[in-house]
Amino acid sequence: MIMPYQERIAPWIVVQLLPKMQRVVRGRYRSRLDAEGHLTVLQRQLPHYEFVLLFDGG
Repeated sequence: MIMPYQERIAPWIVVQLLPKMQRVVRGRYRSRLDAEGHLTVLQRQLPHYEFVLLFDGG
């Protein structure tokens, strides 16, 4: 599968996990540091939700 350009240049993904194995992509980032920063903000603002950081090397 061919990834769009925007997805190739931003491989770090912050994902919100939902019930029944569903998920929502909350953001894509070029650097891991940016993704971790956004993840930290989300975890502080929405402490009752579960978020994960993923790398999509495609």
